[in-house]
Amino acid sequence: MNIIKPHVSLNVSNIDASVAFYEKAFGVRATKRRPGYAKFDLASPSLNLTMQEAPRTGVNASHFGVQVASTEDVLEARSRFEAAELKTFTEEDTACCYAVQDKVWIEDPDGNSWEVFVVKGDAAVMGSQPAMPSKGEASRCAPGCCAPSGLDDAPAR
Repeated sequence: MNIIKPHVSLNVSNIDASVAFYEKAFGVRATKRRPGYAKFDLASPSLNLTMQEAPRTGVNASHFGVQVASTEDVLEARSRFEAAELKTFTEEDTACCYAVQDKVWIEDPDGNSWEVFVVKGDAAVMGSQPAMPSKGEASRCAPGCCAPSGLDDAPAR
């Protein structure tokens, strides 16, 4: 698997204040800005940091991930997860964080969501709902978030 960089997605209460803070902290401007959303694609440290405006809930991390180079790398990760008997949820050509992506999701025992994803191009919207979820599955990309929910109810694939 050709890993490009780690990914961290933060929920922030004020996108403008957070962007100003991280621009100072990293010494670079955000690489993508949209209403309620920002992305820093950093070379040093190697990190894909995104943030989306969300009400304070006491949980600041939206999800974590690993950006890879190709759809084949996403499929390789899914095969590895399934061989390890982890529950997965796969999205293809989904709009998430203003980008078209292929991805596979897993969730750790404490409910932390992890994605392995490839960015295939830009999207005009923050997120889209996946095609009809299978029975027992929850939608993984609610408007404005791009994070899975209810993966523990999803059947292993």
